[in-house]
Amino acid sequence: MKRELGIARCGLACCLCSENVECRGCRQDGFLDLSWCKDAEWCENRKCVLEKEIAGCYECSPADCRKGLFKEKIKARAFAEYARRYGVEALLDCLERNEQAGIVYHRTGIMGDYDDFDDLEQLMDFIRTGKRRTSE
Repeated sequence: MKRELGIARCGLACCLCSENVECRGCRQDGFLDLSWCKDAEWCENRKCVLEKEIAGCYECSPADCRKGLFKEKIKARAFAEYARRYGVEALLDCLERNEQAGIVYHRTGIMGDYDDFDDLEQLMDFIRTGKRRTSE
């Protein structure tokens, strides 16, 4: 885990991402100069955060938002909501503990253990405990 990269403005875990080795995290360079980032211009979450002058989606209402990544990506929404409720450092602590326990952020492409959820609260519980709830 590259903890210094932290959590992206949208909530994704830059600290665990292995997709773009050039990436320095979207919070670097004041979040304005991202010439190295292929997604900076079209990222709706980035634009919204800049317009609202907030640090990240976790300072807003991520559970209810459907902008940008939040339209289809429950992982980003759940991470941002977790950070909103408990703080970014608490989220980083959980992600680090989970990684040490073998939970994988990216397994094939961008899919990993945090991606197979349909329910926000269940995913947040998985972030917190590192364990999946079993059906009763």
